[in-house]
Amino acid sequence: MIWTTPADLRNQVLKLWNRGLLLASLAGGEALFPRRFPLKGPDSGELSERFPEVRDWIGQLSTAAGCYRIVWRRVNHRILGTNDIPAAIWIDTLEDALELINKRQAAKQFTTLVALTTAQQPELVPWLAKRPLRALELSEDWPQLLAIVSWMRQHPRPGLYLRQVDLPGVHTKLIEGYRGVLSELLDLVLPAEAIEAGSAGIGGFCRRYGFTEKPSRIRFRLLNPNKGLLPEGFDQDITVTQDSFAKLELPVAQVFITENEINFLAFPAVPGAMVIFGAGYGFEHLAAATWLQTRAISYWGDIDTHGFAILNQFRGFFPHSRSFLMDRQTLLKHRALWGLETQPETGNLTRLHPTEQILYDQLRRNHWGVSIRLEQERIGFAYLLDALRTLKGSPVNHGPA
Repeated sequence: MIWTTPADLRNQVLKLWNRGLLLASLAGGEALFPRRFPLKGPDSGELSERFPEVRDWIGQLSTAAGCYRIVWRRVNHRILGTNDIPAAIWIDTLEDALELINKRQAAKQFTTLVALTTAQQPELVPWLAKRPLRALELSEDWPQLLAIVSWMRQHPRPGLYLRQVDLPGVHTKLIEGYRGVLSELLDLVLPAEAIEAGSAGIGGFCRRYGFTEKPSRIRFRLLNPNKGLLPEGFDQDITVTQDSFAKLELPVAQVFITENEINFLAFPAVPGAMVIFGAGYGFEHLAAATWLQTRAISYWGDIDTHGFAILNQFRGFFPHSRSFLMDRQTLLKHRALWGLETQPETGNLTRLHPTEQILYDQLRRNHWGVSIRLEQERIGFAYLLDALRTLKGSPVNHGPA
């Protein structure tokens, strides 16, 4: 039997709830009731052939009625005589619909949010109508979010760190945790001049609304055993802000970039050189150091598709950089140490050198096996030393800078 049942009607109303339409109507959205719902019942043949089942079906619909109204039609059947059959189902009010799906309490909670928002930040009521289910999820923190919006309207582009925002009852971790939602809310209430339109997403929240960003930091080691920024005997593992690094103009001719911390820490002494601890995708923090454009740069990443994708991105900032230990010979000499790359990169990379491009294509096309990779930390230390000795143009050969 595929006739409409009370459970089917409930599911139809639940679909309206899950689309946010029932709650939206409480925040100025479209009024949905009274509303007719699709009803599939027996045809003339089924009425005579399956009359006991039809009678049971009518009983089910009638017994469950209360939140909905049945519209009947009178059928004159040549065998069964005159019978009243359900022809349509109507739900007359929003309250009846909420009762049918047991959502009256949730709707009451949402109504409270609408009233609070109307009183404090009426410009945000349309957001409630657009994102009602998300608003319901935020109900516990909604008063604090409204307080943050109010504070931002009074202090546009505050020039503070997020942790410096001092609001009673509002922990600044709340701002950090809800940057996505707050972006939607602030865009609705702040004047255009208080928003940096070019910055978007969670990562651009501080720039977009005028907060001071946590400074990016760059970690490096000077590899010249006889020269260092710190006095002799001090560890030359140094971390500075992006701005400070840009102003250093370090006395080196060769720069190595490595993505692995142990490789960074164990990188051997090389006269006139330094090593920078990379951070995977994203090299904007290094781009401000224009003095790097005049240094030889060797990038050392994993030999896998993502390693070459990161190299490709790095060359967008430093076109003259070359790869280091990311070649076919290194890969094949370490076959026993190959691992598996999850979710390989398959796109076209435009900044690879010809030999790099060939190796990248072989990796993404599974030339030696499915999704193989050689992590940089698996390359032996002696192999690294040999590569440094033979690195053409390296300060290993030419002495201190």
